[in-house]
Amino acid sequence: MEELKDKNGLTEEQFLAAYRPGDYERPSVAVDTVIFTVTQTKEDNYRKLPGKELKILLIKRGGHPYLGSWALPGGFVNPDETTEQAAMRELKEETGVDNIYLEQLYTFSEPERDPRMWVMSCSYLALADSGKISVEAGDDARQAEWFTVKTCATEEIINELEDGLKKVTEYKLELICGDIILSGKVRHTILRNDRGVKNTYEITENNGIAFDHVRIIIYALERLRGKVKYTDIALNLMPEYFTLTDLQRVYEIILGKEQLKAAFRRKYSVLTEPTDKMTSDAGHRPSRLYRRKWLTE
Repeated sequence: MEELKDKNGLTEEQFLAAYRPGDYERPSVAVDTVIFTVTQTKEDNYRKLPGKELKILLIKRGGHPYLGSWALPGGFVNPDETTEQAAMRELKEETGVDNIYLEQLYTFSEPERDPRMWVMSCSYLALADSGKISVEAGDDARQAEWFTVKTCATEEIINELEDGLKKVTEYKLELICGDIILSGKVRHTILRNDRGVKNTYEITENNGIAFDHVRIIIYALERLRGKVKYTDIALNLMPEYFTLTDLQRVYEIILGKEQLKAAFRRKYSVLTEPTDKMTSDAGHRPSRLYRRKWLTE
């Protein structure tokens, strides 16, 4: 069988032998991971059930650029690894966190997003049970800390266009760890028409968060809030055994609104199964403990 030749009369072997990658400008590829967990708040009254807080892991940068600023765990992808392998490696090297739920989030590729050079970031969403992880800063991170996430959509505008629809949502984000308060604002614009959907995330304010990580965090929050409504993703934040009340609180803290108990249990009972274990908290009536039901589809 005769080998196929291109318009220049070259076979594939000849084409590859003459190919010069340096003729084309190439970006560096990095990974950034948005890792969430849920922790319990302390209560002075032992009869009162503890509250819950959604938290995100950040590292304090130990080198330029953004020396001393807080950033998502991440770094550059090595030539011998996939982006997912790089995300897990960087998470382990910078924070000591390993073996947790991880899914690809989005690729941020704007040429100006890193002051050093053109760096594309393949971002990841990670979820972890707070009782199974311990954080320890390492590699080029000065410090690694969990920040409480407080966010709100301050304004939402929907405009009908001649050929579609435009929706603009303004997000305000606060990240709090002790006396450290980081903040930012992001404008999310969605344009819908018969040619498809276009999403843009514009940072309108940023205080103390490195690179464009404030918009990556907002993107991750939107993904998490969207997926908890139709998947079992939230169970990656739970311990092996939990009460349905605890699970409901996790959904409420992610979605930012209360859930009706009966409706919540009807909708999400398919995700859990009861065990023969009970809680033994002093001051509370024992409650049935549940565990995750692994779905086949």
